[in-house]
Amino acid sequence: MFAIFALTALAAAQPLAPASIEGRWINPDKTAIIDIAPCANALCGTVRWATAKAQQDASRGTPQLIGTQLLTDLKLKGATWEGKLFVPDQKLHVEGRIQPDGANQLKVSGCEIGICKSQVWDRADGPLPAAQ
Repeated sequence: MFAIFALTALAAAQPLAPASIEGRWINPDKTAIIDIAPCANALCGTVRWATAKAQQDASRGTPQLIGTQLLTDLKLKGATWEGKLFVPDQKLHVEGRIQPDGANQLKVSGCEIGICKSQVWDRADGPLPAAQ
């Protein structure tokens, strides 16, 4: 009986693995879908689909939104992923942080000069929407 209690206590003391951020994610406005996948020795987030309006808005910072890496050099630091975030419609490269919120949401934050903004992205399983 003591052995069962000891094993249970040991299992409870083990830290939980952070939720995976790999996969397909959609922004809150449903205007862009980003794939997060391994690249080199980190993770990157690449735009796989975007509405015509999102592509037009992003044209100030990139000539082609689809295929652009918005997230680069993401590495796990504790329970948070940290790296670089590109905001194409504002032509900004900022420090980025991603914190999983369960298996189906990510809190994506970017900070520049102490000013931070964040969004919650939802998992976007399934095929990409038709081109707009």
